[in-house]
Order: sequence, then C-alpha cells, then structure tokens
Amino acid sequence: MKFRLLSPHKLIPTEETDARRVDEVHGLISTAGCWTVPIMVEKDALFVMDGHHRLEVAFRLGLRAVPTVLLDYRSVRVEAWRPGETITPADIYDMARNRQKFPIKTTRHIFLNDLPACDVNLDDLRQWYEPLDNSERLAG
Repeated sequence: MKFRLLSPHKLIPTEETDARRVDEVHGLISTAGCWTVPIMVEKDALFVMDGHHRLEVAFRLGLRAVPTVLLDYRSVRVEAWRPGETITPADIYDMARNRQKFPIKTTRHIFLNDLPACDVNLDDLRQWYEPLDNSERLAG
C-alpha cells in the first residue's frame, strides 16, 4: 500500500478539531520539517477518516499537497468514542455529503491493515503541482 499526494482542498473534514491539539501537531510537524503520518481518506468521497488535526495544520502551513492513504470500509472498522453512541459509515457519508462535522472525538476508525509511513519534506508539499491529467502522483 502506498500513499498518494492530494490537495488538502479536495479533502472533506467530518469532525471538529481542538485548537490546542492543532497547535501541538503544527509544532511537531514544523519542527520535523517533514510530514510523517499520512491522512487516512475514504477513497471515493474523499472525506477524512483519521487526520483532521493534520489537515488543519496543512492549511496553516499553506501546503499544496498532503500525503494520504485512500481506503474504504472493507478494510476499516468504525465505532464511536463515546459509550452508548453508535456511528456507522452511512452516518459519516451523510455528514460529508452535507458538509457538516461531528463534534471532536466522535468517530474512531480502526485500520485492519498495516498503513504506510511517509517522510515528505514540507517544502516539497508547498511546491507540489497537480498533474495536468488530474491523476494523483503515487509516492512512497
């Protein structure tokens, strides 16, 4: 499994973020000077499964691309963080379709396969260009 570089503007967030956590992640990524954990994204609808705080950091840093892993619910299980709540993939699709967001820490995605790591320089992500044929470049 490889990661793909996608424009952060193509990704649809489905959960709110915590500003303090965004600050922390921003500091970690900026200090490292590279992106090391891809954002997990539903392959067809392009909504974020895991990585909402990293997506916010990408916008703060003015990145033109972020490493992503495209997945579907055949290889991902979803559950609610809060006891007594139920979250289904259909609930998440509805939120994405309506451009609405769950409260922070509502969905918990459990990835059944090993996920790729990455190590992409932030300057490369700032300078990335989208290929003319609209196909994303494979990386990793």
